[in-house]
Amino acid sequence: MLSEFLPFQISLDKVMIAGACLWALAFYLGFSSLRECIIEGLNRWFNFAERSLYISVKEFERTRKARESQNAFYASIFSIIPFLAIGGICNWVVELGLGKSWAVSIGILTCMACGIYELGRRST
Repeated sequence: MLSEFLPFQISLDKVMIAGACLWALAFYLGFSSLRECIIEGLNRWFNFAERSLYISVKEFERTRKARESQNAFYASIFSIIPFLAIGGICNWVVELGLGKSWAVSIGILTCMACGIYELGRRST
């Protein structure tokens, strides 16, 4: 469908995307304190940036609760981007060393290990 509109061919490696997402999920689960720091920083930045868009203090205070909730949602969504980048790098390194199937397999194992770690960390 895209090839009808674009004059060049776009090829996506599905195995690389799956492996990078698995590694990103593993890091997202395993580094929960870093994840929370990223979410808080993005939330502060979104709130600060949105404050500069309002001239009237009255209008700003009237819509504050809804905007802060929306900014918290956006911060949690955008917090996955650094983990996707790190996951892509880790997937690429393992793929160079061991091959594509091993990169996905080790990504699955890392995901399970980090998930178990997160469950154990929360229960204590």
